[in-house]
Amino acid sequence: MTQTAAPTTTDLTTINTIRFLAVDMVERGKSGHPGAPLGMAPMAWVLWSRFLRFDPAAPDWPGRDRFVLSAGHASALLYALLHLAGYDLPLDELRRFRQLGSKTPGHPEHGLAPGVETTTGPLGQGMGNAVGMAIAQRALAARFDAGLFDYRTWVIASDGDMMEGVASEASSLAGHLRLGSLNVLYDANHISIDGSTDLAFTEDVAARFAAYGWHVQTVEDGNDLDALAAAMEAAAAERERPSLVRVHTVIGFGSPKKAGTAKAHGEPLGADEAKATKRALGWPDDSEFLIPDEAREAFAAARRRGEEEHAEWKRRHADWSAAEPVLAAELERRERREMPGGWDAKMPSFEPGSSIATRAASGKVINAIAPSVPELLGGSADLAESNQTHIEGAADFQAASPAGRNLRYGVREHAMGSAMNGLALSGFRPFGGTFLIFSDYMRPSIRLAALMQQPVIYVFTHDSIFLGEDGPTHEPIEQLPALRAIPNLVVLRPADAHETVAAWRVALGRTQGPSAIALTRQKLPVLAEAASAAADGVARGAYVLAEAEGGSPELLLLGTGSEVHLLLGAQKLLAGEGVRARVVSCPSLELFAAQPAAYRDGVLPPAVTRRLAVEAARPFGWERWVGPAGDVLGVDRFGESGRYEDLAIHFGFTAENVAARARALK
Repeated sequence: MTQTAAPTTTDLTTINTIRFLAVDMVERGKSGHPGAPLGMAPMAWVLWSRFLRFDPAAPDWPGRDRFVLSAGHASALLYALLHLAGYDLPLDELRRFRQLGSKTPGHPEHGLAPGVETTTGPLGQGMGNAVGMAIAQRALAARFDAGLFDYRTWVIASDGDMMEGVASEASSLAGHLRLGSLNVLYDANHISIDGSTDLAFTEDVAARFAAYGWHVQTVEDGNDLDALAAAMEAAAAERERPSLVRVHTVIGFGSPKKAGTAKAHGEPLGADEAKATKRALGWPDDSEFLIPDEAREAFAAARRRGEEEHAEWKRRHADWSAAEPVLAAELERRERREMPGGWDAKMPSFEPGSSIATRAASGKVINAIAPSVPELLGGSADLAESNQTHIEGAADFQAASPAGRNLRYGVREHAMGSAMNGLALSGFRPFGGTFLIFSDYMRPSIRLAALMQQPVIYVFTHDSIFLGEDGPTHEPIEQLPALRAIPNLVVLRPADAHETVAAWRVALGRTQGPSAIALTRQKLPVLAEAASAAADGVARGAYVLAEAEGGSPELLLLGTGSEVHLLLGAQKLLAGEGVRARVVSCPSLELFAAQPAAYRDGVLPPAVTRRLAVEAARPFGWERWVGPAGDVLGVDRFGESGRYEDLAIHFGFTAENVAARARALK
C-alpha cells in the first residue's frame, strides 16, 4: 500500500477538480446533490489515488477492488471519478447528467457506465451489496487461488445508509462472518434531507459497529489527507474484521451560504452560490467542467499503478492456469455466466400418483444439481429446514470455513436479498429462501435485482393460505400479484414435482434477470399429465395440461401451483355432465406473456370466452387471461388459522366449487 503523505497542491487541485465537476453536473442538469461530493471528495481522492486497485481498460477484471457508492445520491462524485480515472465515460456524458438517455442517471446504474459496480440510491442497499461482494471474495479465494482473489470491497456510505435497516442487518452479518476484505468509509456529515441528524439519529454509530465486531476508526477532519490515508492503511491491513472509518465532513464544503446545511443536500447550489463556492476554494468562478492538466496527470498516475497491478495479476493468473487447468476452465465459464455441461443430467424423478410438497421437490433439485454447479451458493433467513434449501454434505459458509456453500443469513431477509445481489454481481448463482409472505421484507432488493437483471433465485415456500395453522400473519394473499408487477422478474409457481424440476431449469437457464419460485408447504399429487409436458410447458409459462374430452374445448380452466390438481378434478366432474373443459397450467404468467401470439392463442383459443382462473391469491392480473366474460376464484381477504384441509373448504378451493363456478360462466 502507498504510504501516507502530506497534502500537496496537486492533491488540492485534483480534489477541487472532483468537487467542481460534480457541482457543474448538478448545475447543468438543474437537479442533483452537490453537497455530498463537496465533502466526500478528499476521501474519494485518497482512496482512488493510493489504495483502490482498478484498471479502466479492463473494468471487469476479476482481481480488481470493488468500489461501491452506497450513498448513491452523490452519483456526480462517482461520475467525476470514473471520467478522470480514464473509464469510458466521456465528458459529454457528465454534461448530460440526469438527462434522458445519458450514462449518468440521477443514481448510479450498473451496466450503463463501466466502473459502476452496482445500482445504488435506495439507501443501505449498497452496504448490503458490498457484504455480498465480500462473501464472494472469501468464497472465490477458497475455491480458486487466494492470491488471485485478494481484492477488497471499498464503500462510501452516508448517514442515511446508517439509518436504514438493511445496512444494519448486513453489517451485523458481516461482523459475524469476519469479512476482513470489506472497508466502509462513513461520510458522517450529520445532515439529511430534513435537516440535522440530531432530529432523529443520535446513536453512536461507531459503538454500534464495534459491537457488530467491526474494526472501527474515526477521522475527525474529512479534509485531513494524512489522517484519511492512515485510517485506510489500517483498514486495509485488518484482515480478520470488516472495517468502518467514520469520517467527519462538512456537507457542501466551501459553500458560503449552504455549507453544513440541508440546502446543500438535494438541490443545485444555484449559479451565484456555485460561483461563490469556487471563489472560496480558489477555483476560477467563471469555469465550467474545468479539468486542469495537473489533475489529469494525477489520475493518470493512479491509473498506471492500477495497470501495473493488473499486469502482475495476469502473470499470476497465467501461472495458476497452467498449474490448475480444470479450475481455470471453470473460472472462465463462470465469468461467461455459462452453466456447466450436463448440469441437469441428474435431476430427480417423481412417481405419478405419489405426493410430495413442492418445497421438498425443490430441495431434491438443489441437491441434485449442486455437485455439478459449484457457483450455486445459497441459504435462507433462518428457515433452511422449512425452505428445504440446505445443500447436503456441504459445510456452512463461516469465517472458519469459507469454502462452505450453505449461507446462514439468520433472521435477516433484508440483508439476504441485498447480499444476494452482490453475490450475483460477483459471478455466483445465489439462491435464498424464506416464506413467501416475507418477500415483502426483500422487495427493494428484488426490485434492484430486476433492474440490474441479475440472475438471483428466490425460493419462497409456504406460498398460500394452505400453510394453515400459522394464520393470516403468515399467509400470503397479495404477494404473488405484487411480485408479478416487477419488470424483469419471472415468478414460477409449479403445480407439482415435475413442474418444480422444470422451474429450476428455467431459473438457472436465465442469465438476465431474477426468478422467484413459489412452493407449497403441503403435499401435492405428482401429476401424470405433467410428466412429459412440464419441461417445455413451464419454459413457455403456460401449457395444455389436460385436453377436453370429446372434442374442442368450450371452457378453459386456468390455474397455478396447488390449485391445478383441483382443476383436473373439476374437469372430470364437468365431463360427466358433457361439458368439454381444457385444463391449462400457468406456472409463469410472465413467460407466457412473452410467447408468440400464435402459441398463446393455441393454449387459450380466443373463441373460447368461458374461462375460469383459480389461484389462492388476490386475482389482480388474471383479467388479461380470462377476459371480460371470465371469472377468477381467488382470495380477496386475509386468511384464517386452521388445518389447510378446512381452509380449502372454507375459501372454496375444492374441485366441486371450481366446477360450480365454471358452470355459472355464460
